[in-house]
Amino acid sequence: VQLQAYGGGLVQAGDSLRLSCVGSGRPFSRYHMGWFRQAPGKEREFVAAISWSAGTTSYQDSVKGRFTISRDNAKNTVFLQMNSLKPEDTAVYYCAADNSQVGLRRSRYEYEYWGQGTQVTVSS
Repeated sequence: VQLQAYGGGLVQAGDSLRLSCVGSGRPFSRYHMGWFRQAPGKEREFVAAISWSAGTTSYQDSVKGRFTISRDNAKNTVFLQMNSLKPEDTAVYYCAADNSQVGLRRSRYEYEYWGQGTQVTVSS
């Protein structure tokens, strides 16, 4: 599956952004989907994941209550709604697909397909 992420931008602390990731090439609904981010000089880290059916979600502790992951399988799209953004949320955000059919996973090594990334910059 090919993934295309977009929706990033430059915002101020406390603002909101919604990232989108559109899939193509294979049935999108068979994949668990995840969002990861990578700040300069840091490892790529897990942000959130959603099961293929949207019945289960998982979040990194630092974004719980502020970020919401969702998906629309009819539109081959997964979303990341980000509210109350903080400067420490600044990073390149990547969407990824996991074809494992097991439970949601947080390791980037478990995801087979990746989008190109979209930059999110939060100013203080």
